[in-house]
Amino acid sequence: MHRITPYIRAQRWPALAAAALFLLLASCSTPPVPSKERKVYIDRQDARYVLFRDKKPFIIKGAAGFSNFEALHAAGGNTIRTWDTAGLGDVLDRAHASGIAVIAGIPIPLSRSLGFYKDTARVTALYNACHALVNRYKDHPALLMWCLGNEVDFPYRPRFRPFYKTYNRLLEMIHSQDPDHPVTTALINFDRRCIYNIRWKVKGLDLISLNIFGELPNLERDLKNFSWFWNGPFLISEWGINGPWETETTAWGAPIENTSNKKAEQYLQRYTDHMPVDNPRFLGACIFYWGQKQEVTHTWFSLFSENGAASPIVQTMQQIWTGQPPTHKAPPLKYMLLEGKGARDNILLGPGTVNAAEILFDTAVGDSLRVTWEIVPEDWYTRYRGDVNARKPVVLDSLLLSLKGNKTSFRAPAKEGPYRIFATVSDAYGNFVSANTPFYVVAP
Repeated sequence: MHRITPYIRAQRWPALAAAALFLLLASCSTPPVPSKERKVYIDRQDARYVLFRDKKPFIIKGAAGFSNFEALHAAGGNTIRTWDTAGLGDVLDRAHASGIAVIAGIPIPLSRSLGFYKDTARVTALYNACHALVNRYKDHPALLMWCLGNEVDFPYRPRFRPFYKTYNRLLEMIHSQDPDHPVTTALINFDRRCIYNIRWKVKGLDLISLNIFGELPNLERDLKNFSWFWNGPFLISEWGINGPWETETTAWGAPIENTSNKKAEQYLQRYTDHMPVDNPRFLGACIFYWGQKQEVTHTWFSLFSENGAASPIVQTMQQIWTGQPPTHKAPPLKYMLLEGKGARDNILLGPGTVNAAEILFDTAVGDSLRVTWEIVPEDWYTRYRGDVNARKPVVLDSLLLSLKGNKTSFRAPAKEGPYRIFATVSDAYGNFVSANTPFYVVAP
């Protein structure tokens, strides 16, 4: 809590503190319970918040992404969370056909984009576009809730008033046009500053959503310690293993990525030990990322390969959501070695030198597995700090010299710089596993 100014005399402190606390709690009171005639609403039953959909309790067993809805349903999931409106109609239709609900993200500029929020014409265009979007899709049977903004940040300073004015206007519009669906926003981690300002300056959010990775083990503690100020319902809108920004790196700063199999173990351990499923405010969670995407590597968060094969993490989520183990387990990949070394050995290679790499398995495997090797430049350059490249770097496949089972030989690139070698192992049941090792080419 903020320290009271020393100019207040000590004997007045108890009365002033009590008054301040009363006003604070009054301004941060829990929103009224919505009408139970709505299609989707959050109710408080005793000490627990419950999300209702079509008058039935609905626990979000979700994923963040835009595709693979049939696989999500087959694994026991029931919700997809998006953060973009591009192709929203198609997403809603495909999700509905697969029995999947949709948390529809409405993207807006970050709060620090003050040039935007001070521009009346651009704000009006945003408002009109959101108004049209909400009215177009508010009656779609797949819609579960709206998410107004993804990681936009909610700052303190008065100069951000144009942002708050626009945000509250959009929020009021969504509620007035679509009273049937709750509205949330997604924060980075458990951010007390943002939660303070949401409670003080934002009127009408039904719940708060959290995008949380490496900080998930601390969430239950944070929720408890901050419950004196905010004790409302929450959704974990993205969760997973540590991101590239919070993991071990090589000497030249390349994040070290675990194998798919090790990541599957980490997902299970993180969910079992740290997901606050017994917290009475918890409405569910969405794993990240239900699809294939480039984020430092094309495998870091991807639960599916480029051709639609499923990683062992999908099998882990099936076990979590249904309690049923997979019929065919993914290949038991253990690790990769490059010239007998691992990623943490900071591997340096000479330009044009011939080198050997291999992958090892925990148990014996048959001949039915298919191994694909790739060499790519490190995804090193971003235009703006905090950006991630959306496209996988060009594969340098001409450097591969020979392939034999779980081994390959390759020629190191001639150009100095950071690279990675990837191995992807596919089986006959639609599963894949992967491993990669970063290395650096050093010119003599």
